[in-house]
Amino acid sequence: MSPKNVVFKKISKDKSVGVYMGRRDFVDHVDHVDPVDPRVMVVSDVLKGKKAYVTLSCTFRYGRDDMDVLGIAFRRDIYVSTRQVYPPLQDRDKGIHTKVQEKLLHKLGPNAYPFFFEFPDNLPCSVGLQPAPNDVGKYCAVDFEVKTFSAENQDAKVRKRSMVGLKIRKVQYAPENPGPAPSVETTRDFMMSDKPLHLEASLDKETYYHGEPIKVHVNINNSSNKTVKNIILSVEQVASVVLYSNDSYVKPVTLEDSGDSVGAGEKLQKVYTLLPLLANNRDRLGIALDGKLKHEDTNLASSSVVRDGVLKEVLGIMVSYRVMVKLVVGGEAEDEMVFEEFKRSYMKGMAEDEEEGNASAGEA
Repeated sequence: MSPKNVVFKKISKDKSVGVYMGRRDFVDHVDHVDPVDPRVMVVSDVLKGKKAYVTLSCTFRYGRDDMDVLGIAFRRDIYVSTRQVYPPLQDRDKGIHTKVQEKLLHKLGPNAYPFFFEFPDNLPCSVGLQPAPNDVGKYCAVDFEVKTFSAENQDAKVRKRSMVGLKIRKVQYAPENPGPAPSVETTRDFMMSDKPLHLEASLDKETYYHGEPIKVHVNINNSSNKTVKNIILSVEQVASVVLYSNDSYVKPVTLEDSGDSVGAGEKLQKVYTLLPLLANNRDRLGIALDGKLKHEDTNLASSSVVRDGVLKEVLGIMVSYRVMVKLVVGGEAEDEMVFEEFKRSYMKGMAEDEEEGNASAGEA
């Protein structure tokens, strides 16, 4: 028995136009993006001389629709492209069709017309900041939508009954050839101690996938006369809203308070395992998530990977991750000191933190 091909469809309320799509996720491979095909629009006799159009749009929203005041909309259109589908500008049967398009055209009949879009190279991926549990409506996010409508012409006012939209997602896969496994080491000197405290931390690899445990190798050589009272490890998500501001939101997405200690003159070698999951962060306001479609679940947002020559300012929300190793140090007077040293560099396209000299993080 052959597998069934799932087709998403949506029809306008006045039945004048409809859109059929074989998939709703389109992959950004960094060097190219999957085109928006195969897609088919169906028109009906209800058009009565009107034309049918299809639009691909990318919108950055930073507030709910009901927050619009004084005619100021809390949204910005990053990209909009509109094509006339009916009457067709070329013979339907002379175009180059994919296999799925051919099946749809055959099944839907003579009122079905194919259309095709390509994503520009500089568009962001679908990502949004998680709202509070009691928030309703749209929130801070980058959304993509394919919309079909019928009207006398492209610029004419469109009735809501003659329009229908279908959300899609632009998602990003990790590079096939990741970089070297990150590692870092640091030494801390203390007053009233002749010898230092030395910390080394490393990961097994650079790229991690959703649901994959992160093993952190920690090597501590405590030659000082201080006591390491606790070792705390975490994965932090850094979400930078770069389109209209330089706001950054740093949120821990997993944390392990180990309770391990290292006495003066002692050493410790241990592997800790961290597992960042959306399931443990569903009530966290402001966590960045991969774009979400209705009735479907999503993940913690993937790290942003930017191709050369693309300005990050147009990418809406940039996301990165960093692994933190924190040592709580106390001495004879029980003076506690906390320092954070292990930080992965930003993915390509993200600037370094000028204050700290190095900054975030890996991939979820």
